[in-house]
Amino acid sequence: MPRSDCPDSRVPGTRPSRFRHEFRPGKLISGLAVLATAAAYTADAAGAWRVPAYLALPVIFLGLLLAGAASWVAYSLRRRRAARAASTEKYAAPASTSGNQAIK
Repeated sequence: MPRSDCPDSRVPGTRPSRFRHEFRPGKLISGLAVLATAAAYTADAAGAWRVPAYLALPVIFLGLLLAGAASWVAYSLRRRRAARAASTEKYAAPASTSGNQAIK
């Protein structure tokens, strides 16, 4: 579904201001590690490469370790960005700047 046809769009033909979801680098890295292991063993089965049987566990383990580190860094950056956005809200204009503070 193209983004312009997204049901969250307020005006037809325009793109939403935010992405549908946040980028998760840990999932990408872990997926690439498993995919690389599967590709290596597929090439071994086809006779193109010779891959030792014990190679899968270290490659997947290191991929998951890197994925965890990348997820932790991304999480801390998201928290820092959210904290900065929250700290600037107290300096924004008040809800009503017209001078009328009556509650409706």
